[in-house]
Amino acid sequence: MYLLSVSGRRSGRTYTTPVILVENGERFLVAPYGEVGWVRNARAAGRVTLSRGRHRETVGIRQVAPEESAPVLRTYLRRVSVVRPFFDVSPDSPLEAFAAEAAQHPVFLIQPV
Repeated sequence: MYLLSVSGRRSGRTYTTPVILVENGERFLVAPYGEVGWVRNARAAGRVTLSRGRHRETVGIRQVAPEESAPVLRTYLRRVSVVRPFFDVSPDSPLEAFAAEAAQHPVFLIQPV
């Protein structure tokens, strides 16, 4: 688990929320609850700060297409069972179902700044 910090797109205040990353050679940030405040702020800023313990890093983010996000969403749903009620698919659903679900659950590729 990480703490994600991002500046508000209107207020400029820093907002922090806990997140779980999907790491499989690349790192992805998943929005399991949909188009919430941190998603809109991160999309506008193009970068976020991730903190874990004393380690802190500022990273760039890029939203990925539904086809690229489908396997990430499936992995996320298999690992983080508490968010399953917010998805209209099950962990064993085909990738096509996850691609359709991507519109409700944005996925961001984490990139170095």
